[in-house]
Amino acid sequence: MTCIICYAPLKTGLSGWHRTCPGCAYEGAAHCVAPASGAEDMREASLNALRQDNCRTIVALTRQFAAPRANTLLDVGSAHGWFLEAASCAFDVLGVEPDEVLARQAAARGLPVRIGYFPQALADGEQFDIIVLNEVIEHIPDIRAALRDCHQRLSPDGTLVLNLPSSRGLCYRLSKLFARFGLHGPFDRLWQKDMPSPHAHYFNPSNLTRLVEREGFALRHSTELAIVKKEGMWRWMTVFGRLHPFKAPLRYLAMRWALLPLMRLFPSDIMVCIYRKR
Repeated sequence: MTCIICYAPLKTGLSGWHRTCPGCAYEGAAHCVAPASGAEDMREASLNALRQDNCRTIVALTRQFAAPRANTLLDVGSAHGWFLEAASCAFDVLGVEPDEVLARQAAARGLPVRIGYFPQALADGEQFDIIVLNEVIEHIPDIRAALRDCHQRLSPDGTLVLNLPSSRGLCYRLSKLFARFGLHGPFDRLWQKDMPSPHAHYFNPSNLTRLVEREGFALRHSTELAIVKKEGMWRWMTVFGRLHPFKAPLRYLAMRWALLPLMRLFPSDIMVCIYRKR
């Protein structure tokens, strides 16, 4: 296998499925996808408050860096519709969601959602001023094809917004350290291994931009978002399974009073990059 960014040979990383590029620090994976088991409902319950805060931040950044007259916005993989709700006050929005249950739930709340995959769910020649992929692009194996589809579906001077995990983040770096000592649980969870929609890629801002710019975009802005806040932290801890009745409270206190302040001193595990179509 070769790197999708610099085409150097990939090396085996911390697991049999994990690949790393020594040249540009890209990381990739080949997972077996597990059957759906309500994981998205669990994630909704645990991450609702944080996701909504981050959605509002992304909407403000999009308005700031998009073309002045940008109006139409497509949310690819709109899921529960959180971003559609946040963006509807600033743009004429449309969501595309392949999960029929999630799409119908969002539509029942009055959100404009089409059931299907991007770009197949769109009409021939349909274009948008802004295309947003919130925690989506890292799940797509053929990411270059997805970027080309985005370029084709953006209007001239259109804006592409990518929100995804960062390999520079403190939690991800710690998970790699633990994995080197045989503790693979945190590393596997961050890759969403054996979950219905595992990650296929891990980027940092530099190698991501190198890839995206090759497909006809120019970077306008990049920043970071919070991965966890004090509010909702207990639910966040339950995303990946049941908690030990005695260890969990101690873990919660350690995270709230030690890990959170420490995390503010290091790069976040979530990055947002905004690109303009060339």
